[in-house]
Amino acid sequence: MANQILFLWLLSLTISTNSLIFLATSETYIVHMDLSAMPKSFSTHHTWFTATLDSIAAVTTTTASASSSSKLVYSYTNAIHGFTANLSPSELEMVKSSPGYLASVKDATVQLDTTHSTQFLGLSSKSGAWPVGGYGKDVIIGLVDTGICPESGSFSDDGMGAVPSRWKGECEAGVRFNSSLCNKKLIGARYFNKGLLSNRPNSTLSMNSARDTDGHGTHTSSTAAGRYVKHASYFGYGTGTASGVAPNARIAVYKAVWEEGVFVSDILAAIDQAIVDGVDVLSLSLGADGIALYEDPIAIATFAALEKGIFVSASAGNNGPYLRSVHNGTPWVLTVAASTMDREFTGTLTLGNGVSVTGLALFPGNSSSIPAPIVFVGACEKDDIEANKLQKKIVVCFDNNDTLSQQFYKIEGSNALGAIFITNSTDLEPYMQSTYPVLLLDLQSGKLVTDYIQNVGNGETKASMKFHGTRLGTKPSPRVTSYSSRGPSSSCPVVLKPDLTGPGSLILASWPNTISSASIQKDQELYSKFNLLSGTSMSCPHASGVAALLRAAHPDWSPSAIRSAMMTTSEILDNTLKPIQDIADNGNPASPLAMGSGHISPNKALNPGLIYDTKPEDYVNLLCGLNFTKTQIQTITRSSTFHCSNPSLDLNYPSFIAYFNGNDTKSTAKVVQVFKRTVTYVGDGSSTFTAKLTAISGLNVSVSPGKLTFRSKNEKQSYKLRIEGPNALKDEVVFGFLSWIESKGKIVVRSPIVATSLIGTVDTF
Repeated sequence: MANQILFLWLLSLTISTNSLIFLATSETYIVHMDLSAMPKSFSTHHTWFTATLDSIAAVTTTTASASSSSKLVYSYTNAIHGFTANLSPSELEMVKSSPGYLASVKDATVQLDTTHSTQFLGLSSKSGAWPVGGYGKDVIIGLVDTGICPESGSFSDDGMGAVPSRWKGECEAGVRFNSSLCNKKLIGARYFNKGLLSNRPNSTLSMNSARDTDGHGTHTSSTAAGRYVKHASYFGYGTGTASGVAPNARIAVYKAVWEEGVFVSDILAAIDQAIVDGVDVLSLSLGADGIALYEDPIAIATFAALEKGIFVSASAGNNGPYLRSVHNGTPWVLTVAASTMDREFTGTLTLGNGVSVTGLALFPGNSSSIPAPIVFVGACEKDDIEANKLQKKIVVCFDNNDTLSQQFYKIEGSNALGAIFITNSTDLEPYMQSTYPVLLLDLQSGKLVTDYIQNVGNGETKASMKFHGTRLGTKPSPRVTSYSSRGPSSSCPVVLKPDLTGPGSLILASWPNTISSASIQKDQELYSKFNLLSGTSMSCPHASGVAALLRAAHPDWSPSAIRSAMMTTSEILDNTLKPIQDIADNGNPASPLAMGSGHISPNKALNPGLIYDTKPEDYVNLLCGLNFTKTQIQTITRSSTFHCSNPSLDLNYPSFIAYFNGNDTKSTAKVVQVFKRTVTYVGDGSSTFTAKLTAISGLNVSVSPGKLTFRSKNEKQSYKLRIEGPNALKDEVVFGFLSWIESKGKIVVRSPIVATSLIGTVDTF
């Protein structure tokens, strides 16, 4: 009966508007619906969505078998209220006219953005987050990625107890993947590709299962929660015992990223299922750029996860160092930037006079101790270099014009035996993983080489190259990588993003040994059970693992409490006790737009002293403050019960960003911005915290009150931060920090403060 009523309504609408033209090509759309508008005759929202599409199919299709089955791609339960369907333009218009319709967006593509990293984070079996958090015991981390290689030693369940009874997931069978491949460590594996097949119906899937044919998902899963694996290395580099951040946590993988394409509808389906299955932490090493919150299905889905108490961490993106390049700038998600570690991979050049110099290298092939001729060419990007003069020789090149990229590929195309690049660049990682022997030397070491060649003469000089070295304790570190995307967030500029930074550069983690992890001589592929990858995709699972440790140690903490603890205890100094540097800014101190609150510090996050907590309604107040419409807010919250009774741009967040972007740079008028924050004491006994502000160029910053006294745990206190500045800043970005220092000096609760002349991109801001 319900189908007939809806059909007659749609049919009359179609006839009255004389729009029976359905010849246009169909495309895939994500449709948001208002569940409160569902007719009572339907038992579930799934049957309502199906009936809606059945009725449209009956009107627009002449075949007797027309039904929703050819239209419906996904029907969602938690991530959003709505469905994904394959619709022509006319059919989309009919959906828009149907009862309960809120909004729709075209399905879009999404991009994918360790033996030592746990030690670099300070994790130890003797004290701190590992033993206190039980190594993440029984916390379930869900990863939406390219799948997993279940045979990896990182996913062994030796010594693990029974799967938590609250777990509702399953191990979905598919090509070369059966349910027996899951265990007490890998407790769930599912795959989603209906969106891909709807958008690209002619695609042939390389592996229609949760099995990883890319490697990315295996790498991120083992980074977050891999078990201990001895003798792990990348062709001899970084040899040691590999471990994820939360080795006792459980893993559930949701394969929604395919070699053939990555679509939001599949990501949504994966998040939707992860919520139903009961994950505690959701790790998203992927994202899309330049999307408003109310049009961003991932932002909407993660709001649903937040309401279920699920902590979500997401990669900031690899589009740095440009400002406003960050993605996943959603206020209810932890947005993770990437930084280096205190580990370098090296090679050694031994000259004919016995002098040896060490530089950066990651050549995976075997070394040759046999001396070979070595020649100095100069700037190797020149077109007149004769390839035959380089054959079977070690070529020395000098990067005196920032032309390292051209030189690198010029020599790669020659028959040189190997290459030495002398450079003062600090961003050398892209040139380390080479298909031919490459060594990168600084100017001091390079001079030893060129002096030797010039003194002996090109015709008599000899040298040999040796690789597979690892050097720990390098300084300074960490440093923010150049590729890590910078804030502020274009989707929500009033909340400072990214939130923090973590290890993301040359991270060693598990890899399917059926997938090539390196190649030499252009076409000879090499295989390894571990691989070195870089990106915010790698820093994100580090944060996810830390969140699992905190969830295990503090099961009563909300997602925002966990995020707050991670942010306010982050480190802002490197291992030389100087401000963390930004590689892309010539080694100057990294701004919070690059590193957020600082570098993640798991042990300190266990006892943050104070936390900035938020509830879902606080985010709704923010959306109201951004002047989002009722429909836009309902699209995000999936609820019509929220009202804009208390709109506010001042979210209770552990960071601050103020805009001074007036047009009149000559005006002497002052602009005042005031932020209110409420902190909750999570320590034991009573305690007093005193405010300390670092000076910020061109601004007058104050905090009131200057002291906060707490008598008991969970007590709340509020304060105001006042920033006074000119109508328009002279500098594009200035920053400082507000620190609340506990009376005994053991706890520092730090928040970054950014003032900028950049213009926010949200029209209503």
